[in-house]
Amino acid sequence: MDVQLLRRLADQARGQGLELSGEGGLLRQLTKIFLESALEGEMDAHLGYAKHDASGDNSGNSRNGRRAKTVITEVGPVELTVPRDRDASFEPQLVKKRQRRLSGVDEMVLSLSAKGLTHGEISAHLAEVYGANVSKQTISAITDRVMEGMTEWQNRPLDAVYPVIFIDAINVKIRDGHVANRPIYVALAVTCEGKRDILGLWTGDGGEGAKYWLQVLTEIKNRGVADACMVVCDGLKGLPDAIETVWPRALTQTCVIHLLRGSFRYAARQHWDAIARALKPVYTAPTADAAEDRFLEFCEAWGDRYPAIVKLWENSWAEFVPFLQFDPEIRRVVCSTNAIESVNARIRKAVRARGHFPNEQAALKCVYLAIMSLDPTGTGQKRWITRWKPALNAFEIAFEGRLSAARR
Repeated sequence: MDVQLLRRLADQARGQGLELSGEGGLLRQLTKIFLESALEGEMDAHLGYAKHDASGDNSGNSRNGRRAKTVITEVGPVELTVPRDRDASFEPQLVKKRQRRLSGVDEMVLSLSAKGLTHGEISAHLAEVYGANVSKQTISAITDRVMEGMTEWQNRPLDAVYPVIFIDAINVKIRDGHVANRPIYVALAVTCEGKRDILGLWTGDGGEGAKYWLQVLTEIKNRGVADACMVVCDGLKGLPDAIETVWPRALTQTCVIHLLRGSFRYAARQHWDAIARALKPVYTAPTADAAEDRFLEFCEAWGDRYPAIVKLWENSWAEFVPFLQFDPEIRRVVCSTNAIESVNARIRKAVRARGHFPNEQAALKCVYLAIMSLDPTGTGQKRWITRWKPALNAFEIAFEGRLSAARR
């Protein structure tokens, strides 16, 4: 592009008091000129000759005036004059017939929806900022088109082996006769290259979570995941059995943060800090045997006052201790489901603005848009890879080449 020409144009517009944006602004005028010039070029290519070219005489088809059309663009509504031909065979590609929005507007709507704005708020935002009148029904139709891509994404083939899979569920409100909480299950894996990969989204029926997780994990296996070294989860009863059924060699690791939160539920608020200090030597112990010794000390100090906390840890002990056999590099990244919490936070932000959803599909569409908008610049993925490299090297040794087999 001729930068000097653009600067002269900007100076001329400024001298005439012309605004950059808004109705009659420079950007709208430039957009109009660009689009109409491109449409004229498409008509030239369609007819095979330029306007006023004598070679078009008696060619069998020719220009037949123009028709007015308003399209919504990223800079607001733009009035266009679209060329027509006599036999009505011209099919413009840049601005198609019956197209009222450029693709950038659709992308803007999807981005705003992913950030948690309701359809009414998006419509008001486009009207206020761009002067564009886009109805809530149109916005709903735009977002509905992502469902086809979501179906393809949900059924895509997966890697044969993942070092770690984090699983968790969040509740959303869905109106099905009456408004009720329904779980949306999320599975996030770390690949052998250290990348984050969200494996899918599933809406539960509100029944037994562990039983539904068995269906989810079986589906993941059927999509190609033959092995998982570790599966990190909360302390849901029955979940370790479901994981073992699908991947017999996988280690089930209960999230330490969930155990601590569960402990606090049984304790008076004034004792939370003391209990946290007493439990820290348990989950930071150098070995499983040392952790058991520290836990016995905790039982002596707090067992009489809070026996429910002791029972909670005893029932979860088999799934708590696996990470203690590994180096600190592995411990730091697998001792909790924090890796998936950032994803859940984005989902909660998006669903909170809606209050509740009319049906399951609407809820899944909202959640899918939210996770697809994660990390638009790719810097988060780079941080993931850097963070996981030491752990993956330790995994390679700890799990006896299972990751190398996956790479082959």
